[in-house]
Amino acid sequence: MVQLGAVRVSVIRRFVTGRWEPVHIDLSLSVYPTGRFRFRDENDGEPAGIRVALGYPVFGKVFSLVMRPMNPLKDMPRVNNLPCFHVWSVILTGLLFLSSSGLLPAETWPRFRGPNGSGIGTARAMPTTWTDEDYLWRIELPGKGFSSPVVWDDRVYVTSGLEDDGTQVIRSIDTRSGQLVWEQRFPADAYKKHRLNSYATSTPTLDARGVYITWGGPKGSTVVALDRETGRQRWRYEMGPFVAMHNFGASPIVFEDLLIVLNDQDKHRMLIALDCATGELKWKSEENAETDATYATPCLFRPEGGACQLILGRTESGVTSLDPRSGSLNWRLDLFKFRSVGSPILSGDRIVAICGAGGGGQRAVAIRPGVPEKGVAPEVLYDVKKNLPYVPTPLIHDGLLFLWADSGKVKCVELATGEELWQERVKGKFYASPVLVAGRLYGLSDKGEMVVLAAGREYEMLGRIELGEKTMATPAVADGVMYLRTLSHLMALEGKPVSR
Repeated sequence: MVQLGAVRVSVIRRFVTGRWEPVHIDLSLSVYPTGRFRFRDENDGEPAGIRVALGYPVFGKVFSLVMRPMNPLKDMPRVNNLPCFHVWSVILTGLLFLSSSGLLPAETWPRFRGPNGSGIGTARAMPTTWTDEDYLWRIELPGKGFSSPVVWDDRVYVTSGLEDDGTQVIRSIDTRSGQLVWEQRFPADAYKKHRLNSYATSTPTLDARGVYITWGGPKGSTVVALDRETGRQRWRYEMGPFVAMHNFGASPIVFEDLLIVLNDQDKHRMLIALDCATGELKWKSEENAETDATYATPCLFRPEGGACQLILGRTESGVTSLDPRSGSLNWRLDLFKFRSVGSPILSGDRIVAICGAGGGGQRAVAIRPGVPEKGVAPEVLYDVKKNLPYVPTPLIHDGLLFLWADSGKVKCVELATGEELWQERVKGKFYASPVLVAGRLYGLSDKGEMVVLAAGREYEMLGRIELGEKTMATPAVADGVMYLRTLSHLMALEGKPVSR
């Protein structure tokens, strides 16, 4: 990465009160080896939290800036004797030039199933059929694993486990070349695995500074934080033994400066929040319970007029909302009698959560979440019946709910009402979760066959592609590229039509 420099820019925006307010932005522009660029707020060094959307048709991305208000002035300020709106025009013109030159800001896929677990990629195109010759690159990984790749800037991160001794391997790989940037290995214990699990099943999570990985077994479970750029270990946290019939596998998430780790196992529930910078335990929820392990990854609900909520689907319990800052309970719906493996998902003011047992889904429920600040209680809206997913997480797109069952039955229902629109069986057994790219559903079977369906109100099969090796890993999609992980390989597929 090369930093080209920093600049302070003053711009003007008008509030609804009619007052003009100057805003100062301290920006640095960095260009990565792949040609991407990123603006950073020089006051804290992080990509910004207030997003200014410049429009997909022109720029194709969202530029992140932090605006820091100053005291209101009567007159519009000037920068180098130019009115601020002229300066802003120059900035936009420069961004347009950079965009047309291919210098686009990097997109992230920072956790299991991408941003907030939605499973939705922003690429405008992705092929529906391809061969090995169409990959940007294809590399072999050390060991094996079912964890999914995650992406930040020009790096893709993936874990694997060595079959002989359980050693954990994390690799940072250049997204354009497939070349190894760094690798770290951590000694771990081998144990008798469930036939549908691996030593590396938990998907890492990322933030601007770190990559966070977890693994576990009967002798202990561990969280490690690494520097994202160098791979240097920053801290390590031991969670104690993990005992469950199906072994370890839940994935962590990042909330602001906290790492949230769900560590429910057989007969014991645990949820912890660690400081991302130091690994210090910020809060912990723990209890003994006659339940099985939970494998669902939490998500975050940000209601209008309310505080952010951590949404959990938990085995033999249901859907729970906690304050992610303290772990305190917001609300809880005791809905599930079975295991929670597929993750809860959000769309607007709808939560969809699933549970299952014996290789099949048992319940899929749509919920309107509660908002304690407004005195709004959570409400069950409807249940979806029969042929439901147990392991694959559902997906919501354009007002439609897609339920891709382990058995290969795929169902589309109206999100608002639960009305079924279509249901079809596609050949295969599925443990990976589907992702959506360019209006299409991509689902990977356990044999390593990609099945592509139209994500619409009518069923349409678009393609089937053999990847050549078994897999249970969900694809990642970032910057127009889909990353496909099989048991021991990682591939990158560019989002453009494949000519034949």
